[in-house]
Amino acid sequence: QNDGWDKSERIVALCAALLHDIGHGAYSHTFEHLFQTNHEAISVQIITDSKTEINQVLSRVHPDFPKAVASVINKTYPNPQVIQLISSQADADRMDYLLRDAYYTGANYGIFDLTRILRVMRPYRHGICFKDVGLHAVEDYITSRYQMFLQVYFHPVSRGMEVVLAKMISRAKAIYSHHPHYFQQTSPRLIPFFEDTFTLDDYLALDDGVLNTYFQEWMTSDDTILADLSCRFINRQPFKSIKITEGTDLRHLRVLKTQLEKMGYSSDYYAAVNAATDMAYDIYHARKHHPRTQIELRKEDGTLIELSTQSNMVAALSGEVQRDSRFFFPREIIKPTVGHYISDTQRQQFTQYIHNHTFIPKQKGSTQ
Repeated sequence: QNDGWDKSERIVALCAALLHDIGHGAYSHTFEHLFQTNHEAISVQIITDSKTEINQVLSRVHPDFPKAVASVINKTYPNPQVIQLISSQADADRMDYLLRDAYYTGANYGIFDLTRILRVMRPYRHGICFKDVGLHAVEDYITSRYQMFLQVYFHPVSRGMEVVLAKMISRAKAIYSHHPHYFQQTSPRLIPFFEDTFTLDDYLALDDGVLNTYFQEWMTSDDTILADLSCRFINRQPFKSIKITEGTDLRHLRVLKTQLEKMGYSSDYYAAVNAATDMAYDIYHARKHHPRTQIELRKEDGTLIELSTQSNMVAALSGEVQRDSRFFFPREIIKPTVGHYISDTQRQQFTQYIHNHTFIPKQKGSTQ
């Protein structure tokens, strides 16, 4: 049996690579979490719905071609090589976003030798592998991803903005039933999502620009919480945070929330625990509910060996879950900010409570 690459698979692989994330909505995972949407399911819907332009273009290849592309995203496509090119621990998506995000953030952590990796990539019966002479290039890719998550994706400032965004939309959802007319005037395209009646057309009508316009309208809302959170988001005023650990006594967080309430902040909207997690590399475990496809190296004699058995660095990272949990709250609570008045006594009580308890590091930089 020929275990090599079948060139007839090229077009479905390319189309799946281009379209696999087309179902991501406005503000990506934050919106997805708040409205219980699923970007992969919506990607499949966009590709297979005969009313979409994308489906019509794909159908020119063959009437069943949209279903073939969708099956790659669903991981039901019969050729595992194609699936692993799009979805695996060394797939086109990850390699693309690491380099792209490194470029746009100015970080050096996500840089790796993509050209070398592509040169040593090889097909085999059950997917894709890499020639063992390319070990260091693949190893560098894994460590680059590890560093990007710790230094960029887990960064407390970007997560502080995400918390503000999530709390703002949550507030809008909460008051919609009492003030539907206001949202009909200011943000009509969100109403189907508030009512959980949205269609694909409703979903496609939203993007970041549309939502930003709505948020600007909300800045003058009569609801003080919605207006304040909208101003914070539009004016780029992220919540501040303190790091918490697995051993944190949750009673400490309740005390901090109580102090926020006494200062006039609703803890439902001005306090949040946010946990960011990722695994740099996972060795395949067949019994796991969602097993990952491990990275295989191919020796000159054709035998395959799993990456972490050849790399001490990757072995050290294998199965290790990176987790960063933080408690978020308004920045002005510990740092005076124009437009927000907190008495010195209240500020001292809050900050003193943080520093008096060992569940939060006391070293410089523990509040970020």
